[in-house]
Amino acid sequence: MMARFLQRTEVPVLVAVPATLVLCARFEFDQTALVTLAVAAAAVAVFFAGFESSRPALRQIMPTVVLGALAAAGRILFAPVPDFKPVSALCILAGAVFGRRSGFMVGALAALVSNFFFGQGPWTPWQMYAWGLVGYVAGVLADRGWLARTPVLCSYGFLSGLLYGLLLNGWYIVGFVHPITWPAVVAAYAVALPFDAVHGAATAAFLLILYAPWRRKLERIKRKHALVSR
Repeated sequence: MMARFLQRTEVPVLVAVPATLVLCARFEFDQTALVTLAVAAAAVAVFFAGFESSRPALRQIMPTVVLGALAAAGRILFAPVPDFKPVSALCILAGAVFGRRSGFMVGALAALVSNFFFGQGPWTPWQMYAWGLVGYVAGVLADRGWLARTPVLCSYGFLSGLLYGLLLNGWYIVGFVHPITWPAVVAAYAVALPFDAVHGAATAAFLLILYAPWRRKLERIKRKHALVSR
């Protein structure tokens, strides 16, 4: 019963995070950085609790854990190249093959684990949420068959980099820019746009290289071990 309840709260919880950003920006509450951080952390906690309460078998967990570890390792490996990372591509792959919840978990785990190398901080829950959202949306799109078309896949890959930047930059603006003015917002996003574009382009490039061959292998593993999309 608890697992079903948590699963039903997924969409409201995901929507609550950007909604909180908008409300905090509109009304400029005190301690907005803390409020938005708490909401993002709560959203991630709901997904972890839902995943754990479903009591998946070990064979069901392993692909998610392995892909999360690969995404974290890829982020560390490409650290010398700013924003050129395979993390979003692997989140998308996980969501497409193993379902939206696995996609979210891969993104969240990749951010958490890799930040033991890059450094933990108040940005960690936001990175976990943002990359998790990239994987979750990929699972939703794959369920509808949209990611089977390469142009759609690459377009989503590129847009996912912009989505990630939109969320992280939004948290920075709402939490640390006071007063919030349109010139300050435009300036913050303008400075970040080249980096977010590189992130999106890198994701599309990694998808072009990895998506088809890795998906075939992962689908074979999924059939062999009777795994279910989550």
